[in-house]
Amino acid sequence: MSTVTQLSYEEAVARFEPVIGLETHVELGTNTKMFCGCPTAFGAEPNTQVCPVCLGLPGALPVANRAAIEATIRIGLALNCSIAPWGRFARKNYFYPDMPKNFQISQYDEPLCIDGYLDIDVEGSPVRIGIERVHLEEDTGKTLHVGGATGRIHGATESLVDYNRAGIPLVEIVTKPVPGTGARAPEVARAYVTELRDVIRSLGVSDVRMEQGSLRCDVNTSLNRPGADWGTRTETKNVNSLRSVERAVRSEIIRQSGVLESGGTITQETRHFHEDTGETTSGRSKETATDYRYFPEPDLVPLAPSAEWVESLRSELPELPRVRRARQQAEWGFSDLDMQSVVNAGAVELISATVTAGATPAAARKWWLGELARKANETETELESLGVTPAAVAELQGLVDSGKINDKLARQVLEAVIAGEGTPTEIVAARGLEVVSDEGALTAAVDEAIAANPDIAAKVRDGKVAAAGALVGAVMKSTGGKADAKTVRELIIARLTS
Repeated sequence: MSTVTQLSYEEAVARFEPVIGLETHVELGTNTKMFCGCPTAFGAEPNTQVCPVCLGLPGALPVANRAAIEATIRIGLALNCSIAPWGRFARKNYFYPDMPKNFQISQYDEPLCIDGYLDIDVEGSPVRIGIERVHLEEDTGKTLHVGGATGRIHGATESLVDYNRAGIPLVEIVTKPVPGTGARAPEVARAYVTELRDVIRSLGVSDVRMEQGSLRCDVNTSLNRPGADWGTRTETKNVNSLRSVERAVRSEIIRQSGVLESGGTITQETRHFHEDTGETTSGRSKETATDYRYFPEPDLVPLAPSAEWVESLRSELPELPRVRRARQQAEWGFSDLDMQSVVNAGAVELISATVTAGATPAAARKWWLGELARKANETETELESLGVTPAAVAELQGLVDSGKINDKLARQVLEAVIAGEGTPTEIVAARGLEVVSDEGALTAAVDEAIAANPDIAAKVRDGKVAAAGALVGAVMKSTGGKADAKTVRELIIARLTS
């Protein structure tokens, strides 16, 4: 077996040109499933939200969910797609235990929405991502492999299937191939999914929670030599975080470049991304449309959204994220660089909600892009997954503004909020962290600091008032950071210059 050359990422993108594509699946937040009246609430006991229709029992007939069709059209309009005046459902045949019917009702050659685009910003530069299609289908059930170490079928002792998710309305958004991004391909992929998530959230058609699977992303990656035809693509399945989308593209670029540089060929296949290693492993050979043996769904009439309906939905579209960000930047007084940092951190919505909760834009940005961003990086998680709400950040800043705590104590409180100890106010009370500003309570600490630092005290008496900072620091240390620095400084100056 030949040895595969190991290239660094920088070497890989210097020798090869990446082409990426993304297939994003969005579970719609309808009250009932796509073709039956079963509820769609997340977290119910397994196999309690099922009926003859979504279980594929003989004689059960589907009825299309109007709210899901409407949501799909709204997504298509927000992505600048053309809405087809005629479309129909098809049966996509495949044999996996998570599809009780052994076929999935989807859209094949006549999707609802086609030929759109989504504009994104990557490191301050605009990039337009073409949208091939937006189509509507039903989700599959969920398979759980138990008894093994990896949670995958290999090594498992048994597999369990929960059909609660089977039949939930699912929208698939497929991009056109995206060439020409070079070394920025991973960042472009992440920025696209981030912007797409924000667009869908703004429409109110899904909660787009990647950790719960209501937003899932398949990442296609291929490499070619400069000037050559596009290479064979692989599809990394069900990548479940924004960070992992970026890592999956980077990992595949490194892996594929090594194979090609060694004279090997890339196999068209699906691959699995491993969060712990940041690498992908082979799944199965990639099926083509022929393998699925599509044919029109005989139990459903074609879709024919009227022009009046489409235009009515277009008129009701909310302010989309790109437009809203420009307005917010002006309202918040952020520079282009400041706003780009906020966007890159995925903190626009968090800062907006924090401002709504009562904090100033500057204070909200300080916490989300400072202490909280550092914590997210340390734990390799997303900001919104830290367990800190915008309301808690605004409450924390309110305690600072009122003088009850200082910034140093606020950082301790924030750590406790992340640890789940309660609200900022509750934590300050429980830990006794409130700043001491009473002059009587601070006098003894000031006198001790002066007595312990006679040389510094002498400089202050001689008029070198700046030297008082060292005495303030000594008092802060002796009081565990709870002293009010302004009051301490005033007491020191009064003691030594009167």
